Amino acid sequence: MEAGKQHAILFDLTRCSACGECVGACMEKQGFEGDYEQVKDLSATSYTACRNVVAPDDEEYGLRNLCRHCVEPTCASVCPVTALEKTPEGPVVYDASKCMGCRYCMTACPFNIPRYEWDSPMPEVRKCDMCHDRLAKGEVTACADACPNEATVCGTRDELIADARERFKEDPDDYHHHIYGEHEIGGTNVMFISPFPAETLLGYKPELGTKPLSERTWRVLSKIPNIAIFAGATMGALWWLTARRDEVRAHEAAKRLGVDPKHNGQARQ
Repeated sequence: MEAGKQHAILFDLTRCSACGECVGACMEKQGFEGDYEQVKDLSATSYTACRNVVAPDDEEYGLRNLCRHCVEPTCASVCPVTALEKTPEGPVVYDASKCMGCRYCMTACPFNIPRYEWDSPMPEVRKCDMCHDRLAKGEVTACADACPNEATVCGTRDELIADARERFKEDPDDYHHHIYGEHEIGGTNVMFISPFPAETLLGYKPELGTKPLSERTWRVLSKIPNIAIFAGATMGALWWLTARRDEVRAHEAAKRLGVDPKHNGQARQ
């Protein structure tokens, strides 16, 4: 699917009151317990967070944080087992059954989004999945559905870019005329518009440029298949040698005890 037709989210700081309804809706949808009003940052049980920020003109605005669902996600490009995958529809989703816990995705994400279940005996990586199951049914994301002020809206990427530009046109003095995520690091499917320049605040640091970061990581990770094959063969050989050694030891012990190992430990007649 073309990037412009993929599902996306637009967040407008000028319309956000930091009410937290988006956080509560997300937690309810994911089955997470706790008081959404106490959420201050992302965690393994809060895929989005909302806080107040003060603009250069001393005005206060609400600001959300969530996975950007990059058009070409770095997290997926560094994952050696495809536990993270960019879907054709737009969301970047996670398959815990494939994850080996390397946490490369956490290191690679330029927005510091993925969180880890450090307290779990079977930990998983956690992050927003853009309610991909709701989108598949033609519904909007839970956060967009809960927002009372259309600060968070859901649609296709092309539709939301057009919506942002229309907002600039209708209220030109209310915005810094830049759509964060339209071009940065190859584009993101969660985009922001703001009343003031907010590159660092939103994580879209100018030095990241407009080329996908995955182009850089692939140069290194393209070598991983050969490494993985070699490592797998080596581990398999070590396992076979260990198993064979134990088998020989068991056989020798059985002989010393006068037991035939071929007859389930029964003494030889």
